[in-house]
Amino acid sequence: MSVGFGIDLDEVRRVIDAAEVLIVRFALTDRRLLVDRRTSDRFGPLVKVVPPAANAQERFRSLKVMRPSFRSPERILTFEWPRHACALAEAGLWDHMARKLVELGWPETAALCDEALRQLVEEERQVEVAAIRSGEGFQTLWPATAHE
Repeated sequence: MSVGFGIDLDEVRRVIDAAEVLIVRFALTDRRLLVDRRTSDRFGPLVKVVPPAANAQERFRSLKVMRPSFRSPERILTFEWPRHACALAEAGLWDHMARKLVELGWPETAALCDEALRQLVEEERQVEVAAIRSGEGFQTLWPATAHE
């Protein structure tokens, strides 16, 4: 099943299901969604909006700082989501991810997922507002003219 832009939703579900640690990149914001499914008797999964890393080594180091009780993962799976973050929810992928995390035995993870989605949607809104208002990193192609 696909939803525009050639997105294979079944493949995205497979990546979500297979990943011990997952990074989702978004088209409108440089912020990333970090999902770490690893758990212990003391710590549940981690769902967090994080800044981009310069390279894979930096991502592994930052993950070790955030999760010092866990060994470094063998790999971090990543994919780019070419639509708005809320489209993940509209496509059912956000609920799929949240459900898989809650099934690990940490029901409070659902709130982490909700907060991460809220943050991503807000980040995207801020980028869109900056684009409209010629904010930092944007330039107006057609400057406003005074109507007399």
